[in-house]
Amino acid sequence: MLGVCSVMGLPWFVAATVLSITHVNSLKVESDCSAPGEQPKLLGIREQRVTGLLIFVLMGCSVFFTSVLKFIPMPVLYGVFLYTGVSSLRGIQFFDRLKLFWMPAKHQPDFIYLRHVPLRKVHFFTAIQLTCLVLLWTIKVSRAAIIFPMMVLALVFVRKAMDFCFSKRELSFLDDLMPERKKKLDDARNEAGEEEEESRRAMEAAAAASSVQLNVGKTSDVDIPKQSSDRTDPSEIVILDEMSQMTVWKALTLKTETL
Repeated sequence: MLGVCSVMGLPWFVAATVLSITHVNSLKVESDCSAPGEQPKLLGIREQRVTGLLIFVLMGCSVFFTSVLKFIPMPVLYGVFLYTGVSSLRGIQFFDRLKLFWMPAKHQPDFIYLRHVPLRKVHFFTAIQLTCLVLLWTIKVSRAAIIFPMMVLALVFVRKAMDFCFSKRELSFLDDLMPERKKKLDDARNEAGEEEEESRRAMEAAAAASSVQLNVGKTSDVDIPKQSSDRTDPSEIVILDEMSQMTVWKALTLKTETL
């Protein structure tokens, strides 16, 4: 595989997970955003292979530096390894979900699974993963470490049993290999498609309503029955004739004649 990656121009892979994750994280360029509940946005990647080459060259040269490296205290080495391990936890979904246990709702980041999965089920899924991790670590450090590969295989059945506790849609957000950024883009496209569909339906309903109004307006006078009325056309009413028929005007006229 190293030969295939070299021919295809792909980056080399290595079994040192912490080293690889730390190196990849160091190449990221993110926005300086400190607003509560908002995640930094990925601006780009520092595309270079110098650091990767120097790392493995120094690792190879360390074989010849044993006489010097033996003076480095072991607590210092353990501290370096601990720092690289903790710094590589950022961005791992399991670690992000662990922090949700002590994080207020207003400070929770905008994770895609928090939009579609209830928080209690997110905590339940995280608790199952944490229990399995503690169980595996306990077996690994005990005398029963020989059955550790079998316990790793048993995780497949634990994952299969989760189908009875979670729906397929919830598991697709909680246990998906797709990156968080990719899932957010897909979710935004789906929401845009739903909004476009709703607007199209609203426009069709408005067009249908206007068509009905036009049909009503074009109805001929023959179809509409006319109500019989003895009143004359308002345009033909004479104001003086109308005033002379008013009760107040008649009373005023009678009083004037009496005087």
